[in-house]
Amino acid sequence: AASSLMVLSHYTIRALPMWIISLDWTDKIEVIGIMGLQDVFHRIISRDDPGALCDAIRLLSGISKVKIKGAMTKGAVWVRRPGGKKQRVRRATTVVRPGDAVWLYYDPEILKRQAPEARCLLDRIEYSIWYKPAGLMSQGSPYGDHCALTRQIETRFSPRRTAYPVHRLDRETDGLIIVAHGKNAAARLSEMLRRNRIEKRYQARVKGDLRVFAAKGEINHPLDGRTAVTAFEVVSYDEENDITTAHIRIQTGRLHQIRRHLNMIGHPVMGDPRYGRKNSDPGGLRLTAVSLSFDCPFGGGRIEVSVALPE
Repeated sequence: AASSLMVLSHYTIRALPMWIISLDWTDKIEVIGIMGLQDVFHRIISRDDPGALCDAIRLLSGISKVKIKGAMTKGAVWVRRPGGKKQRVRRATTVVRPGDAVWLYYDPEILKRQAPEARCLLDRIEYSIWYKPAGLMSQGSPYGDHCALTRQIETRFSPRRTAYPVHRLDRETDGLIIVAHGKNAAARLSEMLRRNRIEKRYQARVKGDLRVFAAKGEINHPLDGRTAVTAFEVVSYDEENDITTAHIRIQTGRLHQIRRHLNMIGHPVMGDPRYGRKNSDPGGLRLTAVSLSFDCPFGGGRIEVSVALPE
């Protein structure tokens, strides 16, 4: 009779440990190679060994059941059935079967993080607009989604709704974000965004007197080999602290576009931990998505939502 085989591979990526478990029907298995990574473990499981996902991972990884359950609840465990898609699995009692592939992305530092709560400012059923505070991710990573806006939204509504971010904000950036609650809404809003039919306005506090560069203008400089255009207009200049407040609009959406462009011209965003020098700020990154305006794709008229920032 064939036996149930489970292979546990452990390796570290940038000091973040990850276990990968794969199950298959076979009698034997060779030790898995190092694959250019640090550690690899394997263990053969008989048909009498635990079939519940949590129990199987505990037996193989040596991590306590309490910690594994916590990791599962926070979205750090994934399963791919034969021929299926890789999906998060949160139920500790999920049964693993031969042929399944299971991933446990385990990083205690990430799992112990706590995220601030987002606020819903407009709910149109097909989509909603939220204020995302700094420190909250737009969506999760393989290591968990407990600090992600999408997860908060999925558990906030009753009955539950799916959450598809139409656009994203960096974890350090606060402000407005549109989330679709179905594939149709996501497709319509994404197409509007692609055609620049959704106007997004940001406010940034940057180091130095931006007026020296220009009181109003565009930064048109490719990023990552792709066109990137950032328009800005100076609102005020604080001479005592040498900080400029500016309104920003982007015509493209490249990675960290506003932050990179402003740093390129010598005026990095205050509090930016990645770009710029001598621009630290105890309040964190001074970049906020302050307004959204567009025509509702479902006949709801003109949508205009904004947040007011303290002076």
